[in-house]
Amino acid sequence: MFIKICGITREEDALLATALGADAVGFIFAPSVRQVAPLAARDMVRQLPADIMTVGVFRDATKEKVLETVNQVGLRAVQLHGHESPETCRWIAERVPVTIRALAAGSPDLTNFEQFGADVLLLDSPTPGSGEVFDWSLAEGAPSGQRLLLAGGLTPENVATAIAKVNPWGVDVASGVEAESGRKDPRKLRAFITAAQAAEVEEYQGTEKRPFDWEEGLWN
Repeated sequence: MFIKICGITREEDALLATALGADAVGFIFAPSVRQVAPLAARDMVRQLPADIMTVGVFRDATKEKVLETVNQVGLRAVQLHGHESPETCRWIAERVPVTIRALAAGSPDLTNFEQFGADVLLLDSPTPGSGEVFDWSLAEGAPSGQRLLLAGGLTPENVATAIAKVNPWGVDVASGVEAESGRKDPRKLRAFITAAQAAEVEEYQGTEKRPFDWEEGLWN
């Protein structure tokens, strides 16, 4: 189970998440209570192990700004969380190792996800960043054969149930492991990662397109 801890604003939280077994950490560059400056994110990224996926989260930024930030910070992945067009997403995907396209559950764009050229589909609640749980049955509308990263109101208490119902490739959490906005709670962080790792899932059947080989086997 791939585990991403998002909304990182402090170096100690990034280091703890990775030490506890997270596969990825996310830095938000869009307007948010968890927004971080590129230079602050760069300093945190430089302290992380080489095998951790560092993800920049953007919403409706220009493609040039996204690429500039990726290079400035030293990010390995981009998460597009706004109204980015398939053309914009493909342009970025050709220049960044990994692209995650976030869509709300029930979005009409789910039916043409292939057009975005992204490696991963992040399925979120209709109000992203709210910490609200959505009806997980809506995940049935996600396209088959895609790496599905489940987000939206996940907590240490419900992540195992969510995994059992949706059978995603991975899970993504921000507010569900916080002590307050932008500050992670070590106990919640440990409990979430432990619960996600222990959850029983079917073998995930993803596509083989555009494998990310910076760490061989990560996509398996």
